[in-house]
Amino acid sequence: MGTGIIANAAAGLPIIGQYLDKVGLIIWVIAALMLIIMLLLKVIQTVVKPHIIKRQFNDPVMAQFFGAPPMALLTIAGGTLLFGQHFFSQDTVMIIAWSLWLTGTITGLITAVVIPYLLFTHHQVRGDAAFGGWLMPVVPPMVSATIGAMIIPHTQDLLLQQTLLYACYAMFGISLMAAFIIISLIWGRLAHSGTSSGARVPTLWIVLGPLGQSITAVGALGTVALSVIEQPLANSLDNMAILYGVPVWGFAFYWSILATLLTLRALRRKMPFALTWWAFTFPVGTCVTGTTQLALHTGLPVFEWAALILFMFLVAAWVIAAWGTIKGIKTGNIIKNPTRSPIIISNKGPQY
Repeated sequence: MGTGIIANAAAGLPIIGQYLDKVGLIIWVIAALMLIIMLLLKVIQTVVKPHIIKRQFNDPVMAQFFGAPPMALLTIAGGTLLFGQHFFSQDTVMIIAWSLWLTGTITGLITAVVIPYLLFTHHQVRGDAAFGGWLMPVVPPMVSATIGAMIIPHTQDLLLQQTLLYACYAMFGISLMAAFIIISLIWGRLAHSGTSSGARVPTLWIVLGPLGQSITAVGALGTVALSVIEQPLANSLDNMAILYGVPVWGFAFYWSILATLLTLRALRRKMPFALTWWAFTFPVGTCVTGTTQLALHTGLPVFEWAALILFMFLVAAWVIAAWGTIKGIKTGNIIKNPTRSPIIISNKGPQY
């Protein structure tokens, strides 16, 4: 999903988006192939070594990242709608997009229930255990809402369009409320216990995921509402893109400053590379698409240029994460299956 979001963000990018169609197409193809390969490897691993996936479900840290596969499916579904016509007929594009969206939505809703339930009833966690990964299981419904907004115009029946629209708003609410609670827990952990200088620090960037994705979703759904439901409700939902989007964008910008300072602090303390560095990609990508929606709804150049700057940061973050992953695969450091995740103790360290 960290790769696919680049393609999706490039497609609607202000000012230069129309020149990035071929680039977006190539990136979408790469992301789709990566998804197929990773799913096949995971299925094979589950069949051959079922104890690994059982151990991951029982681990309070690893279990959180089961929210990633549904989001990957949904991201590729969106890319299929944007780029699929280069390879398939319109009917085939819709079959693929619908299949990916339904699969991602169903598995995402299951994840949003099962993983928090395990956290509440089974996983043993410390008082300072809250981290950005706790957002992973609850964000997929928000991604479903965004991609659902892209699918609705391709649906012929008005009643089905309206049903899908309200279903997407309901999924928007699921993620939004859960994300606000978890972000508060992360803030509380940082305030009371501090952070660490380890691989958990990049997960602070995951906070941008539900923020940027919610701006994207409310903007896309507002646009669709204009052609699906009657006035004045349609205009109210469309205006919500600005009334909700701009304040949340402001908080996302504020959080990105805090996350940057904490990341630089961790780097000074020799933070090692880990797969958590991919947290720099998808969450930032959602901020690109969210900022693009604000540019479309406000017409302000400041949001257009902000989207371009964020996109450049997204590409740079992807290159860094990809390079670190390749190096980790060569050395074998990131392909091991640990028996359990390490216990990370937060601390504020020496005062500066």
